[in-house]
Amino acid sequence: MNRTALLNGLRLLVVEDEAMIAMMLEDMLDTFGCVVVDIAGTLSKGLDLAGNLSLAIDGAILDVNLGGETVYPVAERLAARGVPFIFCTGYGLTGLASNFAHVPTLAKPYMREELEQMLVTVLVEPRAH
Repeated sequence: MNRTALLNGLRLLVVEDEAMIAMMLEDMLDTFGCVVVDIAGTLSKGLDLAGNLSLAIDGAILDVNLGGETVYPVAERLAARGVPFIFCTGYGLTGLASNFAHVPTLAKPYMREELEQMLVTVLVEPRAH
């Protein structure tokens, strides 16, 4: 089975403050067969969505820097729900908070194939075991 088929139907939350990147990401996820449940461009919206227990989320893609605020409170809320996530950042991988250093992270700009492989590794492979 190819990687894209493994991602088909996964419900993902996107937290990204740059509209063009969010649209590009949504397009990529659509080609993987993922369902984008919502896009949050601010920390407060991300917190609301991550805390909405009636919103089914299989995983999330989180931009580390949201207009000068870090996304870590959203990550903490998702972790408390048991929702896996990955970070994306344009500031380098060494800039992550130490308590999130273990989280898979893509450096911007990233390629479609990198995103696809990371999503399979983080969202699909753990379920197969």
